[in-house]
Amino acid sequence: MDKIEYRAVIKFFEKEGLKQNEIHSKFIKVYGDSSPSFSTITKWAAEFKRGRTSLEDDPRKGCPESTPPPEIIEQVHDMVWDDRRMKLSEIAETTGISKERVGYILHEELDMKKLCARLVPRLPTADQKALA
Repeated sequence: MDKIEYRAVIKFFEKEGLKQNEIHSKFIKVYGDSSPSFSTITKWAAEFKRGRTSLEDDPRKGCPESTPPPEIIEQVHDMVWDDRRMKLSEIAETTGISKERVGYILHEELDMKKLCARLVPRLPTADQKALA
């Protein structure tokens, strides 16, 4: 069962006048282990008692609502192609976006990844040559 459906049932029982522990026991009887926790039922019953009508989650602050604008993606792309050793913090300062967002653009939007070279000794010993 979806969380929206659980909330609808909680809202119905709360409007019917049942207490949170009664609602929880009904959920346990019907859904068993897949029922919502008592604290979840208490939280949503209190929300509906205060007059909340929506069953959806409230929008959260700080979550990106969409992908970055194409201009920013193009700007990051051009900066990386000009200097491939540029740091995320330098790109972030120049474009005015966060380092996390720059990383998202590079990895998800531009499908780029950082490659590292394998380190080998300059003058390997006989044992090291045998292992290679």
